[in-house]
Amino acid sequence: MSSIVLATLNARYTHSSFGLRYLLANMGDLESQTTMLEFVISDSTTEILAAILVEEPLIVGLGVYIWNVEPMTRLVADLKRVRPEMIIVLGGPEVSYEMEGQAIVEQSDYVIAGEADNAFRELCVQLLNHQPVASKFQFPPVPLFEQLKLPYDLYDDRDVASRVIYVEVSRGCPFTCEFCLSSLEIPVRLANVDLFLSEMQKLLDRGARQFKFVDRTFNLNLRVSKSILQFFLDRLVPELFLHFEMIPDRLPEDLRTLIAQFPKGSLQFEIGIQTLNDDVGKLISRKQDVSKLKENFHYLRDRTGVHIHADLIVGLPGESIESFAAGFDQLIALRPQEIQVGILKRLRGTPITRHDHEWQMVYSPHPPYEILCNRLLSFEQVHRLRRFARYWDLIGNSGNFVETLGLLFRDKASPFAEFDSLCDWLQQRNPKRYGISLIELFESVFEYLRVRGVSSEFSVATMSMNGRGIGGEKIASHSFEQAIAEAMWRDYTRGGRRDRPSFLRPFALSSPHASPSSNLPSRQSRHIVE
Repeated sequence: MSSIVLATLNARYTHSSFGLRYLLANMGDLESQTTMLEFVISDSTTEILAAILVEEPLIVGLGVYIWNVEPMTRLVADLKRVRPEMIIVLGGPEVSYEMEGQAIVEQSDYVIAGEADNAFRELCVQLLNHQPVASKFQFPPVPLFEQLKLPYDLYDDRDVASRVIYVEVSRGCPFTCEFCLSSLEIPVRLANVDLFLSEMQKLLDRGARQFKFVDRTFNLNLRVSKSILQFFLDRLVPELFLHFEMIPDRLPEDLRTLIAQFPKGSLQFEIGIQTLNDDVGKLISRKQDVSKLKENFHYLRDRTGVHIHADLIVGLPGESIESFAAGFDQLIALRPQEIQVGILKRLRGTPITRHDHEWQMVYSPHPPYEILCNRLLSFEQVHRLRRFARYWDLIGNSGNFVETLGLLFRDKASPFAEFDSLCDWLQQRNPKRYGISLIELFESVFEYLRVRGVSSEFSVATMSMNGRGIGGEKIASHSFEQAIAEAMWRDYTRGGRRDRPSFLRPFALSSPHASPSSNLPSRQSRHIVE
């Protein structure tokens, strides 16, 4: 039994709650009375309720996020029905802004807005000592790193073996992008780098090999960035994988030199492009040097082994479907291994709402609060782009269609238009848009390519979206199906598959090649083919 329970619902089991570990690490004398419980959003509310109640806590602290607010609302309601005397304390970004009217807030006892690392402990001390608390809503000052105990010892052996290890060397963001909660996290604060690196050494000694940095702008402070990269470079092992969020237009020569020394697949950079329309960028207070951005992309793709995950957002004020398509085409030309097409979300507290009237921004009132339409994009267009995003994830980001994408885009002025046409084809073949097996997807794409080229000569190249050049030769109409089949067979077997789908059986195909080796986690390993 514990006096205090800290709990949250993660999106999936492989995720771990960094926030709960920070809270537990900073409980001071109350740590021995505190139990941390992690669940996933697919867990039964009744089972979660039972696991909490068996501890017989006086106080339950819950981490509330955009992905778990709906099941968490049900959980709080049930906790209050079964144990009305239990004190419920909420925290997390979903309850830190615009709290009024939220069902989960109304059913809870206290809410801590913002960073609660020390504030939760202080509130628990008051409550356990029956001291008066001035308000249901707590707005603590932003803590400095020197006021916090780092939480990395709270990753247990199971976490190290099978879950994402989240780490941070900074908090806050100096930029003011209006769609992002990080724009509210000012000022930027840095941890003691020597202390942080000593904690990383402990994790490495325990066998941790995959580190996801949650810093919003890892390459903001170049001294710190270089120290961290050099630390891991000096301790390089084949399984090491580091994920960073990077500013796209800030990559000076000394940082480039370090990055280039890491082997292929050991670094992943998440680079938030969001838009390549300068006018849209100004509207949402986002500053980026597009020419420098492009130069940095070319360097990373040509001179390093970095895996680039780039983001674009659908639905920003001022962005038409034509503007978005132009940005997508520009990004394809920069050859990132992964492009995430995201739908704009109206996150609580973000200043994107100032555009609601002028740009007629209409959002869903339900999590994740995605844009439904605006002045330039009808609901039908947003829905079409949502479909585009889903199929792009299945085909463009999966790593299963590396050469096939080269065939799809070859000689096409607009990759966006060509892929959108493929989406129409896939929609007609599978209107329900779910439950598509990989073989069905391969066959549908094969048929699209076959029908598209059936009436004329067809240029075929064995290239990928990630390739450096486009070679190939004109293939007469009687043999283009064979060329498509060979390219798709190489794609199909690239992941180690050996079965031959029925639609490829009529073709004489070479033996499958060996799967390329990689030490990356499963999602990243799918992209390590040039």
